[in-house]
Amino acid sequence: MNKIRLLSVATLLMTAFSVPVGAAPNQQEINAPKILIAYYSYSGNTKEVAEAIQKQTGGDLFEIKAEGTYPASYREMTRQVQQELRDGFRPRLTAVVDDISRYDIIFIGSPVWWGTVTPQVSSFLESHDLAGKTVIPFITHGGGGATNAIRDITAVCKGCKVQSDGWVGYGSRTMGLSGWLKGLKISK
Repeated sequence: MNKIRLLSVATLLMTAFSVPVGAAPNQQEINAPKILIAYYSYSGNTKEVAEAIQKQTGGDLFEIKAEGTYPASYREMTRQVQQELRDGFRPRLTAVVDDISRYDIIFIGSPVWWGTVTPQVSSFLESHDLAGKTVIPFITHGGGGATNAIRDITAVCKGCKVQSDGWVGYGSRTMGLSGWLKGLKISK
């Protein structure tokens, strides 16, 4: 009988002083920066890279979408994009991040079109107050490299710190992405 009481008391004490799983965040979770991964993807390549970044950082994904469409023909699409870039066109976004202030780090992803970021990404950057944020570009391209994309993101981002050593990759290939993220010391 004494063994049963002793076991019951021990069980009661363990239950009373234990912390439920997920009840309170640890100090590392409290100090971890809040990450947003915002991207525009025409063909799906930039989306694949964004998802790989999300998987490794635990950040929130946000797909940049805007009004309007592009012709199905690649040649016609590139003509339209070239004209949009020449005109400084900014499409209206169909969604915005509700509370951008809660994020510390913004990964911004774009394919390179005619040497720069897409009009959709420029619209996103211009319509969100990123002052005081760290902005980290990730750029996909079809063979021409980043050209002016990171420079142009920096020019649009007023009051934010743009990482000049953003990730640049061909198509959806994510070679070097893990090492780059580890170098940034941003991983879950």
